[in-house]
Amino acid sequence: MPDTPARTVDVRGPRFAAWVTSAVLVLVLLPASGPLAAVQAAVFAVGAAAGLRYAPYAVLFRTLVAPRLGPAREREPEAPVRFAQLVGLVFAAVGAAGYLAGAPLVGAVATGLALVAALLNAATGFCLGCELYLTVRRARPARTT
Repeated sequence: MPDTPARTVDVRGPRFAAWVTSAVLVLVLLPASGPLAAVQAAVFAVGAAAGLRYAPYAVLFRTLVAPRLGPAREREPEAPVRFAQLVGLVFAAVGAAGYLAGAPLVGAVATGLALVAALLNAATGFCLGCELYLTVRRARPARTT
């Protein structure tokens, strides 16, 4: 995932997506729904693989919400947010697999952890996956060209 200056996102978009994700994950936990967890995993997969331009919640934000808020005052690099989508994908996929394989405790724990991260981002703007991305970037050896 290249981190180029041209690839930035309105900071309000990921927070909106985190609120929607939180709602979906609550709906996963209440009935222990493996299929809904799989749908959320697919949403994360689109954001991680194709980019936020194509992520369903980002499209929803861009078309329905952002026009009512006015122009973005602050933007952030897309790469950390895409990495966060990948981390969310892992947790949602484990949650879905747990529920669908008859291991509801695994499903609930994985989904609950994803919910905590999503709620933290939604409520405070602190993105655990983004921070993990930055930590990994700092830990990697510098490229020599």
